[in-house]
Amino acid sequence: MNSRLRQAIRRSFEQAASGYDASAFLQQEVCRRLDERLDMIKLAPARILDAGCGTGFALPLLDRRYPKAELVGLDLAHAMLVEARRRRPKPSLLGRLFGGSSAAAPMVCADMTSLPLAADSCDLVWSSLAMQWLDDPETMFREVRRVLRPGGLVLFASLGPDTLKELRAAFAGLDGHGHVNRFIDMHDVGDALVHAGFANPVMEMEHLTLTYADLKDLLRDLKGIGAHTVLEERRQGLMGRREWYRLVENYEAFRHDGRLPATYEVVYGHAWVGDKAHWEDGRKVIQLKIEQRQMGLR
Repeated sequence: MNSRLRQAIRRSFEQAASGYDASAFLQQEVCRRLDERLDMIKLAPARILDAGCGTGFALPLLDRRYPKAELVGLDLAHAMLVEARRRRPKPSLLGRLFGGSSAAAPMVCADMTSLPLAADSCDLVWSSLAMQWLDDPETMFREVRRVLRPGGLVLFASLGPDTLKELRAAFAGLDGHGHVNRFIDMHDVGDALVHAGFANPVMEMEHLTLTYADLKDLLRDLKGIGAHTVLEERRQGLMGRREWYRLVENYEAFRHDGRLPATYEVVYGHAWVGDKAHWEDGRKVIQLKIEQRQMGLR
């Protein structure tokens, strides 16, 4: 990702940080679903990195599941880390006496594609709805593999290309500009895991649908979570009244049972670090297990 787009993403999330949680229903639900996937995974991590931690919603979930692990929160936006630090409870004396973590999670302001952590320093890298902002996930996965110890796990959720498909269709042909971010296909994410050297990757996908009374409510939520358009061809000025009415009319075609849907394609994945000494880049063939599910949220 070029530096200009990276700065645009950072700026959007800096501005959204203080009110982010009020609009982050989907993000919080995906965090819970990602946490549930750890029910079937045997792991006792000493250190966990939450890459793209945002306001830190996942930190208490990970703390409850792995009370003895050291948690590290990392995000590109400093204001998000300020909010995450407020959420992260300070360790109790009782918890420390019974072997819990002795310090609050350190917060690191950095880019996921250039992690300021030592090699082989983590056992689990968790990332929920952050990596979709990268145009090259393989670079991130190589960094994640570098900081994971042999036997370590990467577990993540991202967004796929069907995300906000109704909004994209409503904007189509409106003014020739890009208005909805494009996200990477699940199969390409799986390929990136393999190319980065991970073993036994598993990919899953489901469609989650939020519903709204009107288009303004949807756009207000998107603004609230900092999900601004970062496309190269995005429009620089404001939309005119005529174009706005056309957009509203186009979106109304999707109204069902009195509500406007907003579909999200949520991609889940996990993979393991094998023996690093015996990996030959790009030569290992791994079969991907792919599942698809669909459900709605109101």
